[in-house]
Amino acid sequence: MALPIAQRRARNTTLAGAPREFEDIYDQMGQLINAAFGEVSAAVPWSPMADVYETDDAYIVEAEIPGARKDQMDIQLNERELVVSGEITEREGGRLRRKERRRGRFEYRVYLPGDIEPEGVRAELSDGVLTVVVPKSATEKNRHIEIAD
Repeated sequence: MALPIAQRRARNTTLAGAPREFEDIYDQMGQLINAAFGEVSAAVPWSPMADVYETDDAYIVEAEIPGARKDQMDIQLNERELVVSGEITEREGGRLRRKERRRGRFEYRVYLPGDIEPEGVRAELSDGVLTVVVPKSATEKNRHIEIAD
């Protein structure tokens, strides 16, 4: 008796979308836990997605925080650690039919790799993207030292 030939579908093994997929799994697990035990994830802040760039003069952090207002955010610089935190409240009025955007407490932390100039830090919120520009320190770390006669 001949057995049927098993056909395998090609599997996509690239990791290009892995961070988003992990976020989705995390969200789904949170929904399951909330359904089983009640709202326990409200005590744990979520972390917004962000990009960190380096230019010759500064470090630039762009964090996606849709629905947040500047009065709902706090930005702290502790030595070389940038901390963006806050809370996005639920919208008042109407009945929520579908919830996909995150609400509640959030916190984003990043260590900047080099010396910085804390007095020149500036931040801007536009179209749900928070941009924080942290200038690099003007003091030169490497220098040539002459040997005295």
